[in-house]
Amino acid sequence: MLFASWGIKHLVKGERPLLKRSVFLIGPMGSGKTAVGRALARRLGLPFADSDAEVESRTGVDIAYIFEREGEEGFRIRERDAIDALTSAPGIVLATGGGAVLLPENRERLAGRGTVVFLDTTVEQQLERTGRSRHRPLLAGGDRRAKLEELALVRGPLYRSIAAITIRTDGRAPTAVAADIARALDKT
Repeated sequence: MLFASWGIKHLVKGERPLLKRSVFLIGPMGSGKTAVGRALARRLGLPFADSDAEVESRTGVDIAYIFEREGEEGFRIRERDAIDALTSAPGIVLATGGGAVLLPENRERLAGRGTVVFLDTTVEQQLERTGRSRHRPLLAGGDRRAKLEELALVRGPLYRSIAAITIRTDGRAPTAVAADIARALDKT
């Protein structure tokens, strides 16, 4: 269930966090969306959500299993539905999957329902951060660098097309990136 730990009492009381706008983090795998999102949510006093975790919660299986059984297309449909629900919630910080921007309806919902922050990073940094992960179906087998470069060519322009704020994350701690985002949000 969405934000089970946040609790309905916050919706009823109308506490301050829900008065703030939502912030949606986009960017390639390994850019730090989840870690930065958690740090940013703490800093802003907002609940945190992750679209991949929401898909896993709804299905009861991990992303790799969905890719194996339904392919990327099946996963994207599930991701679309999760993003629709999550972006409809007021005042959250949402970390999206790296490919969330592929569907036009996701780009429209993200850009129209909150402030979109693009966490930009190099392929070298992605290789370092995703090197030990076995939960990245798009990187399974083959040349990881070539795949990341291919994804960057397709997705990079889509990230930039909806981003209100762009922050570079290479070699930076999530709390430092979150602080930069908070400062940028104060200016928007």
